[in-house]
Amino acid sequence: MEKKINLIAKESVKNVRVDIFISNNENDISRSRIKNLILDKKLKINNKTITDPAKKISDGDHIVLKIPEPKKASLKPYNFKLDIVFEDDDLIILNKPAGIVMHPGAGNFDNTIVNALMNYDKNSLSNIGDELRPGIVHRIDKNTSGLIVIAKNNQSHEHLSNQFNKHTITRIYQLLIWGKIRPSKGRIETLISRSSKNRQMMEVSRTKGKKAITNYKTLEIFDNIKTPTLSLLECKLETGRTHQIRVHMNYLGNSIVGDDKYKKKFKRIKNIDPLLEKNLTNLNRQFLHAKTIGFIHPKNNKEMIFNSILPQELEKILKMLRNTSK
Repeated sequence: MEKKINLIAKESVKNVRVDIFISNNENDISRSRIKNLILDKKLKINNKTITDPAKKISDGDHIVLKIPEPKKASLKPYNFKLDIVFEDDDLIILNKPAGIVMHPGAGNFDNTIVNALMNYDKNSLSNIGDELRPGIVHRIDKNTSGLIVIAKNNQSHEHLSNQFNKHTITRIYQLLIWGKIRPSKGRIETLISRSSKNRQMMEVSRTKGKKAITNYKTLEIFDNIKTPTLSLLECKLETGRTHQIRVHMNYLGNSIVGDDKYKKKFKRIKNIDPLLEKNLTNLNRQFLHAKTIGFIHPKNNKEMIFNSILPQELEKILKMLRNTSK
């Protein structure tokens, strides 16, 4: 059934963006969903349809936002074994392997995490996002592994979305980069926008895009005669922009091992251990793993935190690096 949000703007809130005004007055709907509904022509101010989420409101404005009944997803189930770390009535914590995309899109409509979730339990997923993305609150890249949270109902979806929008979710990644970063720990703060040269890539921009903040620290440096200089890092995200860690590492000149999109050209390494070289060159994914996710549970308000270990193919490379560094 279609719902409506009915609000009257007061003197104290004039010149506030309409999406922020609605978000501040309605706790059960995330700002990103409000924004999408406005773009989808579901907002009227003083009986006039508005499609700009940044539209400023004035004293006495009558604001009506229609919330249509969510569409049912008509997705093909995919028989893929999901690695479920935790599940209750409201959410699922998945450990995603590298090599599978999160949801259907151009070129792949069937073999995705969403299709696997439809196969697992199609009746227990939120449906307020895009109809091709039931349950999906956030994403990690195809060739990144690690922990993701899935919403099993709309209330959980909104609650978790709000935590992502407020940047209160804990997300920690482990990654292996070429070279070493100085200082060995720090904070990277830039704008990130879509690349003007390649629409599938993102880039650091001085003037446009969204603010992106990555906190990093060096855990280990591998630097001896039989190994190229490589560093194991831990990154804690304050924001979650598309390809954020990959773009930030590339921006520093230390791209992630195995990243085929954001890579610098490297000379052939002399005297490298042949087995290590084979494992590095044959890695068909980036060495990037979503190790930790933490949030407030949408129903019981308890803090939850989950950790995962590195996948075998990444752990194997680390083991070899540690052995050759002795």
